[in-house]
Amino acid sequence: MDSVHFSAGAPPTVGTHAVITRVDDLRWRAVEDDLVIGHGEASRRPDSRVFLSIDTWHGAVFDRLATAMLTDLPSPLYTMVDEADHDLTARWERAGLTVRRREREYLVATDPLVTGLDTAPAPSDVTILGLGAAREPALREVYEAVRAEVDARVGWDSMPVEVPARPDGAPMDPSKYAVAEAADRYVGLVRVVARRRHARIGLVAVREGLRCRGIARAMLAEVLGALHRGGVEAASAEVDERNSAATALFEGIGAQRVSSAVEMVRGV
Repeated sequence: MDSVHFSAGAPPTVGTHAVITRVDDLRWRAVEDDLVIGHGEASRRPDSRVFLSIDTWHGAVFDRLATAMLTDLPSPLYTMVDEADHDLTARWERAGLTVRRREREYLVATDPLVTGLDTAPAPSDVTILGLGAAREPALREVYEAVRAEVDARVGWDSMPVEVPARPDGAPMDPSKYAVAEAADRYVGLVRVVARRRHARIGLVAVREGLRCRGIARAMLAEVLGALHRGGVEAASAEVDERNSAATALFEGIGAQRVSSAVEMVRGV
């Protein structure tokens, strides 16, 4: 998310004569009267998209840094803005970016007595394999199948959470995935990155034709239960607001919406 500050009391001329310098491939600096009054940074996400952020107290400096960054870097370029920050959204719009989508961040407890997932069995013909139990290359096969289905519908880069792009045939880390298996093939997966006291759910997907059977809910029951037993009390997840199925899934287990953001882009 953008880190930016504006000073309402600053004189309107502050920053209009700042010198904008590109420090390196991914950083810019605004200097006026030998003082650094703003920074710009571009970061490349695991999915290869480039996101911009600007940190400054002065609106004029923001505008000049944005112009320099957008001039120096090839499109497409992205940024994330808190949905409530209308001023920052307007500044990026004036720089040439448009709102592409909105996403919600949810926080969900891992305790099955809180989520109600203590009574979320998989369908009788489906087996849930916990984190680390999936086999290669079957894990990679279902991942690629899900990715192709998402690409065909809305495009993989519409996914709210960055899932690292993988070259064809590249191995995956089973410790980060739980899967659903049916008829000797994997038909769904959940990706989780766990830390000491918190975890992030990066992907919940079920193959087309097998949805609406409770498979995603059963995979979440397995994953959240394992996290709870490991001492992790909560997990976060980001959901595109257009994804009504994912919204219903998380809100149905008591997940609380803690923030929302807009993704903005130039050049798509």
